[in-house]
Amino acid sequence: MGRVIPPRGAPRKLALAQLTNSVGDGAYYVCAVLYFNTVVGLSATRIGAALTLGWVLGAVLGVPLGHLADRRGPRRVAIWMALATGAAVGSFLFVRSYPAFMVAVCVYACAQCGLAAARQALLADLVEPGRRTQTRAYLQSTVNAGLALGAALGGIALQLDSEPAYLTALAMDALSFFLAGLMLRRLPERARTEAGPAESPSVRGEPRMVVLRDRPYAVVSLLNMVMLLYMPLLSVALPLWVVQRTEAPGWTVSALLVLNTVSVVLFQVRIAGRVTGLKSASRAVRHSGYLLLLACVVFALSSLGTSAWAAGVLLLAAAAIQVFGEMLLGSGSWEIGFGLAPDGKQGQYQGFYGAGTAIARLIGPLLLTALILSWGVPGWLVLGGLFLAAGTGMGPAVRWAAAGRAGGGTRAVPGREPSPEDGNAPGHRTPKGERTGS
Repeated sequence: MGRVIPPRGAPRKLALAQLTNSVGDGAYYVCAVLYFNTVVGLSATRIGAALTLGWVLGAVLGVPLGHLADRRGPRRVAIWMALATGAAVGSFLFVRSYPAFMVAVCVYACAQCGLAAARQALLADLVEPGRRTQTRAYLQSTVNAGLALGAALGGIALQLDSEPAYLTALAMDALSFFLAGLMLRRLPERARTEAGPAESPSVRGEPRMVVLRDRPYAVVSLLNMVMLLYMPLLSVALPLWVVQRTEAPGWTVSALLVLNTVSVVLFQVRIAGRVTGLKSASRAVRHSGYLLLLACVVFALSSLGTSAWAAGVLLLAAAAIQVFGEMLLGSGSWEIGFGLAPDGKQGQYQGFYGAGTAIARLIGPLLLTALILSWGVPGWLVLGGLFLAAGTGMGPAVRWAAAGRAGGGTRAVPGREPSPEDGNAPGHRTPKGERTGS
């Protein structure tokens, strides 16, 4: 459990809250689409259209909801968003018309994006800069463990394949968000008040949501979004590839997902310990680009043989390489997202950075199925090239953003005292009263 639950204190309370709602989410992800299709009676096209609209709105509203967390306090907004998410999921139990379903989906997606931004801002508020990436790694391990447990419970509902079973799974998810909201109340409102950046007035002439004019951070976020295409790769494209283009048995899909989940639970925290600043974070993202390219090559090779045994071995090897690259990416990406965001604006910056997740999940399924299932081996190589290009480009983009911070101007300085390995310019000074890393 020491690999999953962080040490005592605020990080553990935050992790337990996320563990609670991730169990419900695991059951939801397994059952939701089938419930909407078989019980509510919606076509796959209508479900997809509603989900697309919802996640587009969520990506757009992530920044203002994150800004709200900066202004009103991340703990308070995280509680509001958790309760709103629970209410939206609860409404699915009663929705039977398409307009009502679309409204519920939009509320759900917007609340989820707002909750993600507020929780990231809350983590930045509660944890000193030097421990944020490690704490985020604990949270990722916790979420994966909860999703695995919830998916197993959702599998029971799938096996029963009845309306009461699906309703129970959705009700469990709604309840999990209400419980998570209650658990978030146990956290302090603002742990790092001595710096007081969130309460200070904006620099004269600076827009309220300065992240929208921060071009270096936008480039970093775009590159991170490209790297996040590994998510729909695992959940959508790869299962179809295994079934349609390889000789491997269908249960191989489950084996690949189990390998991924267990690896993240066991090793994410250890790998995150290697990231200690912006320079090492950029290096981790670059190495993840190499590994994801290699994984794509091995996945492509799995279709060239006629033996089910050989295809299965290649798929498992590729999945092992992929998850190692995923964990390196996560560790480097979290450090970059936190380290380049000014204190007092973590909410809006995390909302902007986190929009990449919604966009990758939105465009990823269509893009990856077109590349991989239509093009086959060349499609895998194109995807691997995208990972390589984004991973390699992250270092220069981070240096550009860090140089802008160190150069002063109207932007606030990130909430971390630069170390030599961060590559910040000499003469950078930490604002008075701001905490430094550990």
